[in-house]
Amino acid sequence: QVQLVESGGGLVQAGGSLRLSCAVSGRFVSSSSMGWFRQAPGAARAFVAAITWSDSTYYAESVKGRFTISRDNAKNTVYLQMNKLKPEDTAVYFCAGGVALLGGRPNGVENWGQGTQVTVSS
Repeated sequence: QVQLVESGGGLVQAGGSLRLSCAVSGRFVSSSSMGWFRQAPGAARAFVAAITWSDSTYYAESVKGRFTISRDNAKNTVYLQMNKLKPEDTAVYFCAGGVALLGGRPNGVENWGQGTQVTVSS
């Protein structure tokens, strides 16, 4: 059974930083495409970032240059470093496993975490 457990969310002022973690069990992050999505109140879940098994990374335009996705194979954990946070980054952030990518855009997800809340105050 695959489990993805996010942590690291919280309340931060605009311009600040947070690092989200996603501890994975039941699949190896080293051989999977992993990603992060977010869902703001009243909005659809949206792609944020992905990292492939070959270390290629992809980002939504809105977070390019501010967010960095990475993984630690030894810890079987995926991270999302978020810098220069803006109020519009406020959302529940979901870790995703087995992300199918087509042209650098997500085309399906096999596993979801339960989400962690990120709130950015102005």
